[in-house]
Amino acid sequence: MNITIIGASAGIGLEAVKRGLNRNHSITTLSRSEIEMEEIKSLKVILGDATNKADLLNSIQNADALIITLGTGKNMKATTLFSDFAALILEIHKENKIIIPLIFVTGFGAGESKNYVSWIVKIFLKYFLKEVYADKTKMEEIITNSDMNWTVVRPGRLLEKGLTEKYRIENTLFKGIKIGGINRSDVADFLIKQAEKQTELKKYIAISEK
Repeated sequence: MNITIIGASAGIGLEAVKRGLNRNHSITTLSRSEIEMEEIKSLKVILGDATNKADLLNSIQNADALIITLGTGKNMKATTLFSDFAALILEIHKENKIIIPLIFVTGFGAGESKNYVSWIVKIFLKYFLKEVYADKTKMEEIITNSDMNWTVVRPGRLLEKGLTEKYRIENTLFKGIKIGGINRSDVADFLIKQAEKQTELKKYIAISEK
C-alpha cells in the first residue's frame, strides 16, 4: 500500500519509514530536512512544510493511509505547529473528503491523559513542555471533533532500543494505568500496522513497554 508519513526525517517518523519499507509498502515522506537513507524505488522523499497547503497536498495524493509524526525536536518553546497542521488537514478534508486512515502521534500527557501521568512527568510537562503539549492537545481536539478516520497514539517516554513488537496498548484511561517507556521502533511498528488495518478507529491509544 501507499503510506504517507509527515515529519519523517527523525525519531518515530524515520523509524516508521524503515518499518513501512520493511513491510513492503511504498512510502512517501514530507519533512523539512533530508532523510538519511539510501535511494530506493519504493521511497519518495518530499522536502517541504507540513503547514504549507501545496506541499501537504503533494504528499498525500494517492496515499492509502497517512501517519503524522510531527515534532519540535529539542525545542521546548511555544509552538503552533501541531494545531496549524490540524487546521490545514481539516481544511483539505472539507474541500475534498479524506476517507483514508489518519494516525496521529502526540504523547502521553496530551489531552485528558495529562491527569494520568506520574508526578515526575507531571512536573516535567508543567515546567518544560507545557506549551508544546498544549498545542498537541489543540491538534487532538481539532482532529477528534472532525469526521475523519482518525486514531491518536500517545506513547510514553521514548527509548532508543531495537524493535521487539512486544508492547502494551490501552484504549481507555484508568487509575494506575502506568504508561512508561516505549521504543521508537515499536511505536513505529504500531503506526504501520494501524495504517494497514485501523483496528483502533477513533480511539486514543496509550502505548508502553509490556
